[in-house]
Amino acid sequence: MSWIKDNKFVVTLTSGTLVGVVLLGLVGSQGLTKYDAAKTGYDAATADVKAYAKMPLYPKAEHRDGKQKALEDYRNSLASLQTTFDRFRSKELVNVEPQDFTGHLKKVNDEVVKAFKDSGTTLPETFFCGFENYQANLAHGQATGILNYQLENVRSLMLALAKAKPSQLSNVFRPQLPEESGTEYKPQESDVARSLPLEISFVGPEKSVREFLSTIDQFENQYVVIRSIRITNVKKDPPKASDAKFDTPANSSSPMRTHFGGDFSPDSGDGPLVLAGNDSKTTKKPGRPTAVAGKTASATPTKPTPPAPVHKPATSGRILAQVLGNEEIQVFLRLDLLQFLPAKKLP
Repeated sequence: MSWIKDNKFVVTLTSGTLVGVVLLGLVGSQGLTKYDAAKTGYDAATADVKAYAKMPLYPKAEHRDGKQKALEDYRNSLASLQTTFDRFRSKELVNVEPQDFTGHLKKVNDEVVKAFKDSGTTLPETFFCGFENYQANLAHGQATGILNYQLENVRSLMLALAKAKPSQLSNVFRPQLPEESGTEYKPQESDVARSLPLEISFVGPEKSVREFLSTIDQFENQYVVIRSIRITNVKKDPPKASDAKFDTPANSSSPMRTHFGGDFSPDSGDGPLVLAGNDSKTTKKPGRPTAVAGKTASATPTKPTPPAPVHKPATSGRILAQVLGNEEIQVFLRLDLLQFLPAKKLP
């Protein structure tokens, strides 16, 4: 007892420490119990999620069957769509000798040039169907297959444009393909078609543009996509009133002459002249019978003068063309000639 009295501070500190340790032990024990319960619940939930993820569809059998049917229907629709585009798929592209490709290119160009000349279309001086770099050079041996395929597509487009009869073909631009520089073309995993770009500029009446654009959608085994189009009038300014200049009709000195022909006057021989009374001093005009007091003179009538032709202003068609918007327009087209890739195997 005397030691406790002599060491009160040490005894107090020791007692407080023991009480704190006991309290911390109790709190830790309770926290550990809660942690264990939470960990057990988490593990159970994780196991459930993993089990659900492995199931075909959660949680009912009818839902699973519905999902399988929806996937099957979607697969069948994709297969049907691939079949629809089978006619646009190219056969295996076989590379030919560069000289053979050049010979075929010249034949196609001659055919296209003749078609444009027959339709009255003006061509650029260096026109070669967009393959101008092969007028003097040979193509790469590994590129002749895809070039032949693209050439046939360009041939169809040019013949369709020639049939539409534009007044001028301004330019045909074909970007270089990777194979032409010796590089292999590698499609992306999701690609179903390869784009072969082409740009065409021409001038012609509105009718030629309508016919050409309508033909693009009617190719049997060729799929063309219009990426962009720009149409502008060749004449930037609208027609003015001063543009309406008509020709002056012949014999304009006669104020009574009309566009319907002849002189509209009393002396043009348009029927007999009837006089009232019995005036014998009336002068007879040649070729016109005179009736006096109901009696017709015995003068022999002459043949009537034929009517003058109807006068039509020479510029009326041109003025109407300007007013109605039938003047020529300038067209720029950016197209994609699509080469459909082989059909993909569906899972």
